[in-house]
Amino acid sequence: MRDLNKFRGLFSALLTPFNKDNSVNFEALKKLVEFNLENEIDGFYVGGSTGEGLLLTNEERKAVFKCVAEATNGRATLIAHVGTLHTDAAIDMAKCAESLGYDAVSAVAPYYYGFPLAAVTGYYQDIANSTSLPMIIYNFPNSGGFSLTKDIANELFKNEKFIGIKHTSNDMFALQQFKQLDREIVVYNGFDETLLSGLAMGADGAIGSTYNFMGKKFKQIMRDFKAGNIDKAIKGQNEADEIISEMIKYGVFQSEKAILTEMGIDMGECRRPFLPISDECRESMKKIAEKLMNKQ
Repeated sequence: MRDLNKFRGLFSALLTPFNKDNSVNFEALKKLVEFNLENEIDGFYVGGSTGEGLLLTNEERKAVFKCVAEATNGRATLIAHVGTLHTDAAIDMAKCAESLGYDAVSAVAPYYYGFPLAAVTGYYQDIANSTSLPMIIYNFPNSGGFSLTKDIANELFKNEKFIGIKHTSNDMFALQQFKQLDREIVVYNGFDETLLSGLAMGADGAIGSTYNFMGKKFKQIMRDFKAGNIDKAIKGQNEADEIISEMIKYGVFQSEKAILTEMGIDMGECRRPFLPISDECRESMKKIAEKLMNKQ
C-alpha cells in the first residue's frame, strides 16, 4: 500500500500566466509557485481546468510540468493533470510527468463523444498502467457528462495504481460514498466555495483555484474544522465565498488573474475563447486584492 499522507492537505489548482503574445509566461509561473508556497500550500495540481490545460498544446503542457517541477524543487507534492481526448497523448504527458519527478497523475474523463463506460474506464486503466505513478481520477460531471459512482470507483480501484478522486461537484453524498470504498483512498473537495461541506463529509483535502491567493485563509478553515472550531470555520468560509461570489460576476478565471496581477504577479489574459478581463472586473478585483494584502 502507498503512503497517502503526502496527498492530504490543500493543493492549488495552478493557473497558467501568459505573455502579451499569448505564450506561457514561465517567469511569472515560477513567481506564482513561490507565492503559493509562502502561503502554506501543500501541493500543486498542474495543468487542470484552472491552468487552462485544455487550451494549451501538449508540448506547452509538458513545458509547464517541467517549469513547476524545477520551481518547487521537492518542496511540495505535485499532481500532473494529463487528461485529454487522445489516450496516447495523455500517456505521453504522464510519462513526461514521471520523468520530472511528479508524485501522481490525474485525468478528467474523455469528453464530447459520449464514450460508453467501458471506453472511459479503459482510458483510465491505460493511463494508470503506463507509468509507475499513482492515478487520481478527476471527477467533474459538468465537464462532459461522465459522473463517477461508488460502484464504478470500486471496480477501478481494484487496480492499486488508483489512489484518489478529485471530486468537483456539489454532490456531497457522492463524496461521502467515495470515502466508503472497499479500500482507503484520498478524496479531494473540488469546489472552493464548498470546502467546509466537503470536509464535513470526509474529504481528506482540497484542490482549488482561489487557493492561489487565499491559501492561508483556507488552511485556517481546515485547521478550525479539525480543531472543532466550527463557528470560526463557517465565518472563514463565508468570507471566502463573499469574494468568490464577486468573482463569478465577471468570470472566475479572469478574476483570479486580475487579483494575482494586482498582487504583483503578471498573469496576463486567459486564452480565447475566454473573454478578456473587463475594466469593471479589474476595478472590482483590485479592491479585493487590496483587502487580501492588508490582511496578510
